[in-house]
Amino acid sequence: MAAAQGRLSDGAGGMDDAKGTEEEARHKGSHNGSNPSDASGGSGGNGTSGGTGGSGGSTAPPAFAAAVEALRAVRLRPQIEVEATRAPQRLAPHAYALEAAVVDGDEDLADGRLVLLHDPAGHEAWHGTFRLVTLVRAELEPEMAADPLLPDVCWSWLTGALQARGLTYGEPSGTVTRASSHYFGGLSARPSASQIEIRASWTPREGLGGVPDTAAHLSSWCDLLAQVAGLPPAAPGDASVVTLPQRRGPQSR
Repeated sequence: MAAAQGRLSDGAGGMDDAKGTEEEARHKGSHNGSNPSDASGGSGGNGTSGGTGGSGGSTAPPAFAAAVEALRAVRLRPQIEVEATRAPQRLAPHAYALEAAVVDGDEDLADGRLVLLHDPAGHEAWHGTFRLVTLVRAELEPEMAADPLLPDVCWSWLTGALQARGLTYGEPSGTVTRASSHYFGGLSARPSASQIEIRASWTPREGLGGVPDTAAHLSSWCDLLAQVAGLPPAAPGDASVVTLPQRRGPQSR
């Protein structure tokens, strides 16, 4: 997970400091194996986001505490490592964050971050009191990155992952970015690299007691991670959309 954490902190941009994200503009005015249940949920002095994972302490609203507990209880496929991480400080009164990496042996195939935001007073732009914000990224074969339909396909993977688990949500928005790196001079021995990055947010429907089904949303998000990484579906009958082939020469952890 260390390699994934480094890449996220280097490239997540607004996910850590709230700069450059859609959510900031709207709001103005380790665990190996896949069960984040042991991840700590420390909180800042006022019970808002702060410390590992963000707010999950006794001062958190009951609905938010229940949503976080549901995240901690999820068990995922063994190729996905999940752990709590420091949540962003300025996007909402309460926040909890997870980092994940899709691992094959010593190779990280994809990584990402999922942040749960909560504003008990509600948020006009969210049309609800909860919001999920995500970053997912993976390296691609250059010919895949050149496909003009790739951004649309990647966005459909996100919405398809949510729909496949029967989840309802509102106000989805985000970006799909592809980038290529070419090396010269002293770095010319390195092969060219291409990367896809999905940044998105959506409002989960709130259920009994005002608590969204965060466990199912986390499972859907990990389905997306696995798909971007090129893993086969976890169970027969799940192959409703095409997955990316695994990239050439994945980075070592």
